[in-house]
Amino acid sequence: MVGFKPTDVPPTATVKFLGAGTAACIADLFTFPLDTAKVRLQIQGEVKSAAEVATVRYRGVFGTMATMVKTEGARSLYSGLVAGLQRQMSFASVRIGLYDSVKQFYTKGSEHVGVGSRLLAGCTTGAMAVAFAQPTDVVKVRFQAQANMSSQNRRYNGTIEAYKTIAKEEGIRGLWKGTMPNIARNAIVNCTELVTYDLIKDLLMKNGLLS
Repeated sequence: MVGFKPTDVPPTATVKFLGAGTAACIADLFTFPLDTAKVRLQIQGEVKSAAEVATVRYRGVFGTMATMVKTEGARSLYSGLVAGLQRQMSFASVRIGLYDSVKQFYTKGSEHVGVGSRLLAGCTTGAMAVAFAQPTDVVKVRFQAQANMSSQNRRYNGTIEAYKTIAKEEGIRGLWKGTMPNIARNAIVNCTELVTYDLIKDLLMKNGLLS
């Protein structure tokens, strides 16, 4: 490191790992209500009785958010936030934070990195992230789906309790429900996002546009 200024020293894998997870958590704090509204719209129609259908009807993203605030209070928009932050810290840190390290592993440290190696690294970290963080995603969605229920009628009243309840009632495998479709989805997303970013960054650096 002799001769390097602090700004020239590349970040370590640990810094990238923690930085990616922290950045994702901050983003989640701002976008979580939108994610909750998405889940409510997706599960609309999966209610237990006709009375519930007549009571709550979600229309559009912002209409859903307004209805939730009116019928359940503003806190309902952040139902499952703890699990959501756990998910981001474990998911994004692997998906994004380990991308460069995995890419270097596939290229054996070579300075020349082809598109194939980048795609392979993107698929790998995307799949690893889902396999590692799927339980947090399951719990997050379960919380977001609990509509119009009093605390006495809620199936889950705490994040840790939710993990325990799912494992007890559905087995450990219950915490990994939907893993394979999620792996396929995120492998594609990771390749699209990170490889595109990686190629554009290299292009900008080689041409000295953002040196």
